[in-house]
Amino acid sequence: MNLVILRGNLCQDPEVKAIGSGNTVANLRIATNERRKDKDGNWTDHSEYHTVTAWGRTAENAGKYLTKGRAVLVEGRLQTRKWTDKDGKDRYSTEVVAREIEFLGGKDDGGQRGGGGNRPQGQSQQRSTGRQNLDPPNTDDDIPF
Repeated sequence: MNLVILRGNLCQDPEVKAIGSGNTVANLRIATNERRKDKDGNWTDHSEYHTVTAWGRTAENAGKYLTKGRAVLVEGRLQTRKWTDKDGKDRYSTEVVAREIEFLGGKDDGGQRGGGGNRPQGQSQQRSTGRQNLDPPNTDDDIPF
């Protein structure tokens, strides 16, 4: 099974292109964060950066609704590409090919375009995989001050 699930934030606005076949492709960079204890027992943050490619309607929606800083949940598969550089050396690149991108947070959570969520605010979304989105609704009642 080749399954990747990432929850992170966009490092830059998606790059969306129409390709010759009439299809649309979007390239995204996502940062995921993890807290770890270092050798002295202090907590440190560690970031990983991921390249994500989306196609078709998913790519179009990413370009329309996502901006740098926006939180997303990406489900897809890993794909490794091989090419030869100008010096004749083989090079490899591994990326996530998105099957689904879920827009997390509200319109003010990192993005200026807003919208794009697949559900009304405050409602859970049942995903095609049978899992339920566990994001809490973003209401003023949830703010602890």
